[in-house]
Amino acid sequence: MAEFDTEVSVLVQRVVRDISNAFKKNPDIDEIGIIPCPEPRYNRSPIVLVHTKLGLESWCVKFLLPSLHRKLLLYRQRKNYLDREALVDVTVTLLLLNPDFTTAWNIRKELLQCGVLNPEKDLYLGRLALTRFPKSPETWIHRRWVLLQMLQQCCAQKGCRKEPDEGAPSQAPGSRPPLCTHQARLLHQEMAVCSEAAGRYPSNYNAWSHRIWALQHMARDHLQVFLDELSSMRLWVSMHVSDHSGFHYRQFLLKALVTELCKALESSTTTATDTSNQQSARLKGPGVERSTGGQPAGVSVPQLLDLEVELCSELILSFPGHESLWRQIVFLWYQWRRDTDQGHALPFCGISMDNNGQACSSTDRSIEGLWCEGDPMDVDPHDPQLLRRAPVRTCSLHAEHSFVSSLLENCCNSEQRRFALAYSKWLGSVVPQ
Repeated sequence: MAEFDTEVSVLVQRVVRDISNAFKKNPDIDEIGIIPCPEPRYNRSPIVLVHTKLGLESWCVKFLLPSLHRKLLLYRQRKNYLDREALVDVTVTLLLLNPDFTTAWNIRKELLQCGVLNPEKDLYLGRLALTRFPKSPETWIHRRWVLLQMLQQCCAQKGCRKEPDEGAPSQAPGSRPPLCTHQARLLHQEMAVCSEAAGRYPSNYNAWSHRIWALQHMARDHLQVFLDELSSMRLWVSMHVSDHSGFHYRQFLLKALVTELCKALESSTTTATDTSNQQSARLKGPGVERSTGGQPAGVSVPQLLDLEVELCSELILSFPGHESLWRQIVFLWYQWRRDTDQGHALPFCGISMDNNGQACSSTDRSIEGLWCEGDPMDVDPHDPQLLRRAPVRTCSLHAEHSFVSSLLENCCNSEQRRFALAYSKWLGSVVPQ
């Protein structure tokens, strides 16, 4: 028994050393995996490195995990001594095999605070662990902790978010200064990690939650970043039409954009009023420029809704029978219904309630009380390809009835038909035919 324990200890030390040497040999390793191998072949290392892929033969995992777990637990209980270099190597090997071992991440937090570890290296380790365990909650939690440390350090050193001087004109929503280079690089890196993890595991709630967290902490009030995200995610959701998590992320983006665009519009109106008052009073301040504070050029709230409804319509016609697409389009119209019931100005369509509780438009270009951008197009109700491109259909709830009717006439998919009937029933409770 003692001889067997000695052999296992030698094996564990050898594997830990080989993994450390593999990272030194190729610091660009981007994926790890387990190679099915029930027993050792020849007298060679179980570590396989091919270009940027690192593999570990499966036979040694049953020896590695218990031994490494025991080492760290004894170290935590102060019953075993490990120097800092050994701690780094042991935690790397263990977390690549089991990233949900919280004790290992906590030890690395302490090493980071002591300056032994580089935060960038820890993010790199987490990214590798996510290639095997894309849903690992402890990995995402540790990643957020590391990012917060890096952001605080960035703000302290470079003044990423300086407090505005007293008396200085406040910046309007959406007109924030651009992200610094370090923050922009971190944000781009996190978006790539989240996309990769979401592609490896369907409905990866942890990855999408982390993506939302990253935007909220690294790109708050930067409208262009949110707009770029909304645009770049079109391809992803088009390739994963059955994954509702991606559409839920688009809902977050739309809500954030609508909120910020409305703030920008209010700020623009207030700024214009203040400027008019200043001009009438003949008050001039040296060196003060009036900020437009308005929406980014070419972007408006109704356009966001139009593009989203058009995207959902195209995907519904191209990929029949996916509930996530119908849920997304219901979400868009539910926003209209909710704000109408509350008697508020509708953020999506610019519709408000009159004294009789009826929906009314703030513009003259309306169809049956619903706002419509552009001139209506003549469409064939039996041609869904023409129907979905009509501005009237994407802006009017009434035209949704025609869209569903046309779809049901030519529908051969049982799931698509079931979803369309359910949507038509819900639609009838919002706007009667």
